[in-house]
Formats: sequence, C-alpha cells, structure tokens
Amino acid sequence: MIEAALMCLALNVYFEARNDNMVGQYAVAQVVMNRVQSSKFPNDVCSVVKQSRKDGTCQFSWYCDGKSDRPREPYAWAYAQMVAADVLQGQGFDTVDMTQGATHYHANYVRPYWADKLEYTVTYGSHLFYK
Repeated sequence: MIEAALMCLALNVYFEARNDNMVGQYAVAQVVMNRVQSSKFPNDVCSVVKQSRKDGTCQFSWYCDGKSDRPREPYAWAYAQMVAADVLQGQGFDTVDMTQGATHYHANYVRPYWADKLEYTVTYGSHLFYK
C-alpha cells in the first residue's frame, strides 16, 4: 500500500509540477495529502490522484488526458519520487503545511470556474493554491 501511495503521489508531482521549483513540487504533493485528510475527498493517496468527476474528467488532468503515464524525464522522475517519499514520511517541507490547508490549485495561466468560490492561500512556483 505504501509503495502504491508513493507511486501515485510521485506521478502526480511529476505530471503536475515537474517544471516547478522544489517548494512548488512539495506544495502540489501537500494538496494531495490535504485531500486525503478531508472528508470531501477519498481517504487514500491513489484514490485522490485518480478521482474523476461526474462529467468524466479527472481532478488532475494528466490522469485522464489519454497520454502515456510513463515518466520520460529520468531526473525529474527521480526528484518527484524523492518529494513524494518525503511527504509520505512527514519530512521535508510538509512538516508544516505550507499551502495553509489548500485542497485545490491551478496553474497561473488558467482561471478555473471554482477559483472564485474558494479562499486563495498562497502561490508557489507556477501554481496558485486554495482551500
């Protein structure tokens, strides 16, 4: 189970934030963990990462975009795995929730419909975070 959680979280960090700085990658991982802790989302990492909406789209767009989910950048993949392991073990930046309880984020070049309905908390890398 821990191995599956590590893989799911690492894939999410890789596909959502591999081009972000270190803090941005930890923040993306923290959002997944915040969702696991919330009663509004599934209670395990893989279920959160793979969760789909009623309209068939996914919470994290990379998961259902029809493209391969196999990482192709070895360094970025290794780094995403390190971030995921740190977060799952309660080490690194996640010892204090730097997202301030965020359960949502989006890239700075989009404005999703839900952004005005949630409370903005912080920006890290290319992502804005909300709760």
